[in-house]
Amino acid sequence: MYFNVRVYGLLITDIEEVLISDEKTLNVSFTKFPGGGLEHGEGLIDALKREFMEECQLEIDIVRHIYTTDFYEKSSFNDSQIISIYYQVEAKSPLLFDIKTSPFDFSLEKQQEKMEVFRFIPIDSLQEMDLTFKTDKMAWRHFKKLIL
Repeated sequence: MYFNVRVYGLLITDIEEVLISDEKTLNVSFTKFPGGGLEHGEGLIDALKREFMEECQLEIDIVRHIYTTDFYEKSSFNDSQIISIYYQVEAKSPLLFDIKTSPFDFSLEKQQEKMEVFRFIPIDSLQEMDLTFKTDKMAWRHFKKLIL
């Protein structure tokens, strides 16, 4: 068994919406916060900034740490143990990526092995059950406690 370190960002807008990612990989669909895996030799902050640049063409700043996985979580895709770190982030540049309004709206996307689209959901509307992975659900629970 090996560890799989992941880092994710909760991008909150001025109008109190949060960015989420709808993805489809290998015929599995899931909803999560933007982010991904650490690459060898990379720090958490650099990895998160790289992930936002790769996925959203967006420069970000870190606002604060939200949550780090504090329970055992096996990957849904292999035998690794997932360790996820979540940060609240803010945009440093304008949002230039396509924003959808419906879940899993891959209608204009080229059918690929991995597809990803983004949408904003009002903070008051996003529920834990809207997120696929337990680590995202826990991070969202911690974030909601921070803002209450």
